[in-house]
Amino acid sequence: MNSSRLSLSALALALGLCVLPFSANAALPLAVDGQEMPSLAPVLEIVTPAVVNISVSGKKVTKEAIPEQFRFFFGPNLPSEQVQERPFQALGSGVILDAAKGYVITNFHVVDAADEIKVTLKDGRELTAKKIGEDQQSDIALLQVKADKLTAVKLADSDKLRVGDFAIAIGNPFGLGQTVTSGIVSALGRSGLNIENLENFIQTDAAINSGNSGGALINLRGELIGINTAILGPNGGNIGIGFAIPANMVRDLTDQIIKYGEVRRGVLGVMGGELTADLAKAFGYDKQNGAFVSQVMPGSAADKAGIKAGDIIISIDGNVIHSFGELRAKVATKGAGKQVALGLIRDGKEQTVQVTLKQSEESDAPAQSLHPALEGAKLENRKDANISGVEVSDVASRSPAAAIGLRKGDVIIGVNRMKIDNLSQLAKVMKKRSDVLALNIIRGNSSLYLVLR
Repeated sequence: MNSSRLSLSALALALGLCVLPFSANAALPLAVDGQEMPSLAPVLEIVTPAVVNISVSGKKVTKEAIPEQFRFFFGPNLPSEQVQERPFQALGSGVILDAAKGYVITNFHVVDAADEIKVTLKDGRELTAKKIGEDQQSDIALLQVKADKLTAVKLADSDKLRVGDFAIAIGNPFGLGQTVTSGIVSALGRSGLNIENLENFIQTDAAINSGNSGGALINLRGELIGINTAILGPNGGNIGIGFAIPANMVRDLTDQIIKYGEVRRGVLGVMGGELTADLAKAFGYDKQNGAFVSQVMPGSAADKAGIKAGDIIISIDGNVIHSFGELRAKVATKGAGKQVALGLIRDGKEQTVQVTLKQSEESDAPAQSLHPALEGAKLENRKDANISGVEVSDVASRSPAAAIGLRKGDVIIGVNRMKIDNLSQLAKVMKKRSDVLALNIIRGNSSLYLVLR
């Protein structure tokens, strides 16, 4: 028996099929014992049109400090740093979440600093996309395209995933074009990898390579269970350890971006760490899943809900919490103002508390999503109690924001004579998009207006 016949026999046996004799020149059977050969093709025919290829181009600004000895020779007017613009191009993947509105989800790092974003559909159409919003900490970005006959993917409840569930990855590895690989869910709630600030990854052994970022991880029903975001391997190659952002996390973040133009990050107000076996035993808990609370901030959401130091948080809205990192990521992406049910262990007994999350003071927003003229500026809520407003923490050289006169350190306190205290208020006013927007700026000890048209 030749090697090809042995291989087919082994596959058929593994699938519990009857092995039929055949010659090397005979066509392979489409069915065995009246049943179709198992295949992922039917579900992929439905889902793959919802996965797109993304190509971006732009210019990245780099800053290099000029040595002091040059300042000695050329005088004090020599700038302290040299600014350079370097063109770049990159490839990635994306997933259509809403066919009617043209919403496409991808990774933040795929479209970061892009001046032009092109989306290529499976049918070959190439579309120009605009960025609606992004969240660097969780590595997601929401794009929008305009086209007819788009296909969207349905989001699964990723909290119901189990280790061992089948997973299919779809993306654009190495720019080869749409590619499909399969595997299983290898682990859940992965954190502490220092890949992103908020980590609650699905780990999979489905082959994920460079260019798969932003692509889909789906289940056998064709539902999106995650957005592929990172790999663990040498030189960006696959070694069977890939990571995806869970679908529920994606849903919460995109809902906030669509509604508010920014992510309103939720805060519980606790400090703590991972639960070890010794720590769990000391506090009367016989398992090792959970997040240990070492401190509760006075006046925080946790404080008002009655959470205490020494509590072990084991679930959120009925879903098991595996680690403190997972708790932090889920709370942050639920959003400010959301009420969640936290299951906890106190004195060896289980109880549930209702918590209304507060808003993080570390909120920031992509300036270009507020107005094209603000592109290149980084905005964040002012933390100085003396001045409330939106601070410009950075301005890219030669950017639209720099062209209108915006500078690092400026504080936006009003728009068209309307007082602005934070990013949320600024986003609401900017959405009205009147013909002329006058930003009231505090710069040092001066007050001035910058006009956007």
